[in-house]
Amino acid sequence: MEVRGEARAMFAAILLVIAGVLNVIYGIAAISSGDFFSQTSYVVFGLGFWGWVTLIIGLVQLTGGYSLFSGGVYGRTIGIIAATLGAIESLLSVGGNYPFWSLGIFALCLIVLHGLIVYGEPLEH
Repeated sequence: MEVRGEARAMFAAILLVIAGVLNVIYGIAAISSGDFFSQTSYVVFGLGFWGWVTLIIGLVQLTGGYSLFSGGVYGRTIGIIAATLGAIESLLSVGGNYPFWSLGIFALCLIVLHGLIVYGEPLEH
């Protein structure tokens, strides 16, 4: 039986890996408290805590994306969870110094969610 959205799920996996890499980089940058992020940006608990949250979400996105390449159910489930967490995390950081970057990551997560939720429906002939 042919299923709908196989190419879209692969595209979502690639986008999930890209979002994961970006979140890992920005998480490490926030943890190191370098000059990349301003201390005056809107963060819920502090820049170090926000960095750890972003790093963990990025690692979950990476594992979900790599599992999606093999077509596993784990990848689809973790991909949906990771994209949801990434979307929430990016919306929480919209008030910071980089609001358009946060909205871009939010849009990326929504595209991943759409690709993973649509995947698996049977094709109609």
